[in-house]
Amino acid sequence: MTTPTPTTADAPILVTGATGRQGGATARRLLAESRPVRALVRDLTTPAARTLAAAGAELVRGDFDDPASLPAALDGVAAVFAVPPVTFGPAGPDPDLEVARGRALIDAVAAAGIDQVVFSTVATALLGATAKTQIEQHLRDHVALPTVLRPVWFMTNYFSAGVMGVDGISDGVHRHLFSPHEPMQIIALEDIAEFAALAFADPARFAGRTLELAGDQPTPVEAVAAIAEATGIPLRYEQLTADEAAAIGPAMADVRRRWQAGDRWHADIEALRVIHPGLRTLGDWLAESGAAAIRARATAA
Repeated sequence: MTTPTPTTADAPILVTGATGRQGGATARRLLAESRPVRALVRDLTTPAARTLAAAGAELVRGDFDDPASLPAALDGVAAVFAVPPVTFGPAGPDPDLEVARGRALIDAVAAAGIDQVVFSTVATALLGATAKTQIEQHLRDHVALPTVLRPVWFMTNYFSAGVMGVDGISDGVHRHLFSPHEPMQIIALEDIAEFAALAFADPARFAGRTLELAGDQPTPVEAVAAIAEATGIPLRYEQLTADEAAAIGPAMADVRRRWQAGDRWHADIEALRVIHPGLRTLGDWLAESGAAAIRARATAA
């Protein structure tokens, strides 16, 4: 990894979503290599925020819905790691609010004279003409050194309790939209953080690049078999039917329909492994931390 210049290394990287999954993994990765991290949080007193502070991050309060709070958070910052602003509520996703939040952050970054932003969105097959595409374009139009990461399905989603029976493991069953015997691409959170760290270490190399991120591509049936072997917990996979997807909502039904029609993720895993040789497979992740965490959750259930 290229070593940043002393001036850059002394200035913090602002991490948004630092109490969440991608932001948290990125903050921990940067702190592990002694990069100063400033974590943008809405509440300084939450357990997750306190854990970040204990790990060495500087906490600063800020909210995308309060643009006036952002300049102080960005003061003296070398670069920014940003994740899509969450806009889910009782009525479902609010794309207009998501765009407004994303643009508020980017405008504040540009006004602060910060050149580099690493922005993590979502893999192309599920991106479509969404709010995230608008935010990505606003980023490219206003920031000199933008890098866009588009990760596929997270391996840690197996930890999830699931939304209406979808996504996580429940009662020995993993249920999802994916076709049972066709490859699905997956990624470890730690590897998203690794690509972000690589971009911050060598801004010129990654400026203007969009990277689809995946580390493995088992079929869902192969994946649950690997998890069962690693954990000793009997598991099986069930694909959500079209009616079940429709019952959850139009967005879920549309994703299932597009997936069945062949609209898939297309990360070039071998090319990514050239950039990051330690890119984790599902087996790597299970051996490193995943199997133990799944067993712990199964025991606590």
